[in-house]
This record gives sequence, C-alpha cells and structure tokens, in this order.
Amino acid sequence: MPNWLVVVNHKAGRSAADPRRVADALEDAGVEFDLVAPQTRDETTALLVEQAKSGRTHFGLVGGDGTVNLAANALVPMALDPKPIIGVLPAGTGCDLLRTFGLPQDIVGAAHHLATESTYDIDVATLEGAWGTRYFVNVAQAGVGAAAAVTAPLMSRRLGAIRYPIAFGVRLPRFPKAAVRIVTERRTYESSALAVIVANAQFFAGGWNVAPKATLVDGVVDLQVINTTKRRAPALVPKVIRGTHLADRAVRRFSAAEFSIETDPSWPVEADGDYVGNTPLRGRVVPAALRLKI
Repeated sequence: MPNWLVVVNHKAGRSAADPRRVADALEDAGVEFDLVAPQTRDETTALLVEQAKSGRTHFGLVGGDGTVNLAANALVPMALDPKPIIGVLPAGTGCDLLRTFGLPQDIVGAAHHLATESTYDIDVATLEGAWGTRYFVNVAQAGVGAAAAVTAPLMSRRLGAIRYPIAFGVRLPRFPKAAVRIVTERRTYESSALAVIVANAQFFAGGWNVAPKATLVDGVVDLQVINTTKRRAPALVPKVIRGTHLADRAVRRFSAAEFSIETDPSWPVEADGDYVGNTPLRGRVVPAALRLKI
C-alpha cells in the first residue's frame, strides 16, 4: 500500500481544515500517510517539490481547486516518471474538479477513495503571458468572469460559494467589452465579447456546469466566447449554472490543443480561481500530465 503525503491547506473553505479530522478519516479508511500543514503557498510548493524529488509519488490534497492548482504548478513542470498521483480531500469553497468525476464532496468519502487502486490520467493546460507560465487543471477565464474571481476572495469566507456570483454582479456594470482575437491550430476567430472561458473540466464556481462537453482526457480545452450585452448577461448566468448556455446565440464554442487570446482593451485572467495577470496570453494542453485518484 502506498504512503501518501497529505497536505492540508488550512486556508481553504469557510473555515480552516482540521488536520485531526483529516487524520481520523484517513485512519478509518486504512490509508497510510504522512500529514503536513504548511503555512504558505511557497512552503507548500517547496515541500511538494522536495518530496517528489525524493521519490514520493502519492500526494493527498486537502482543499479545493486552488489547492489542486498549486500542486499542479509544483509537480507538472518536473516532468516526473512515473507521473505523480494526486488525491483530493475536499475542504475548499469549490471542489469542482471532483464534480466532473462524480467523486465524494466530503473528506470521509474521499478518504476511502485513497485506499483504492483506481487512477485516471488527466490533461493539464498552460497559460503563458507576462507572468510566465501557469498551469491549470479545471477552468481558466479572461474577461468579466476573471474580474469576478479577483473580487470574490476579498469577500467574507463565510459566504462560501456564493462569493463568486455576488462578485460577478459587482464587477459587471463597469466592466469593458473588448475586441477579442483567438487563434488556434485550426482557426482564427474575432468578435466583441464580455468573456472568454477556457475549460479543461466541466464545472467551476461551486457547481456551475460551464463546459458540459469538456473532458480531461481528450487533449483539448473547451473554448467559449461570450458575446452579449451587460443587460442580458445576468439572464445567461442560470443557463451557465445548468449547462444549457451552449445553445444560446451569445455563446460561440470550439476546442483546441493550442490557442492564443488577445483583447483590446486588456482583460484580467484567472486560472482555477486565482488571478494570474492580464491578456494577451498563449495556451496549450499537456496531455495526461497527472494521475487523479478516483
């Protein structure tokens, strides 16, 4: 049985994850583990890199999509062989990666999955810009959705997953539409827009079914250009939550393994809920970069 390095993100979710509760769940599931609770992102990154260099292959992540993103940015650039295995013990405000696979949204249920042998090779995508290279696993955005992701963390953690829709409503009225140019390996697309979504997985924002046709195993991302008026944008949100927005005339969808996004004016960009910088950007898919414990 493998020995898992279980990393607790004590800042995930509405309140700090309790390491003792995590340990109890793992012990009850019969999982062998070493549990650590780093205090900062840099400390977490350094620990993951150090453990991977020493031969550790199994990493349990106590947190949400941001914690998975942190681990991906630490581990994927190392091009490890064998590929690292990550398991997610959900404690964040949004564990949307697990929703794509129908995995448990509670620590006890997820701990039992760490005791099984099943894994799934999943794609990871990159964003390259003035910030350098940033990997993401779930969903990235440019535009008003990214602006909302910048604002949401400034709100009270007690609001949980509703921070994002509140932030969206706050940022929308004054957010500038842009002339957008997207170039992929197969096409060039130009239009005005309020947002561009780049989805590697299906859900974001605490259960919004933003990319119902996306999958993490096909070597491409799901690109969506949202071109609607600000007055009509709030009416599109319920469709995005249900995953029925792709039929709306305001949405243009295509897929790509490589892409670039330019906007005028420049827009903020977020990846897995974290602000990374501003457009322009380039991106590509790294196929089967990680193994997810399912």
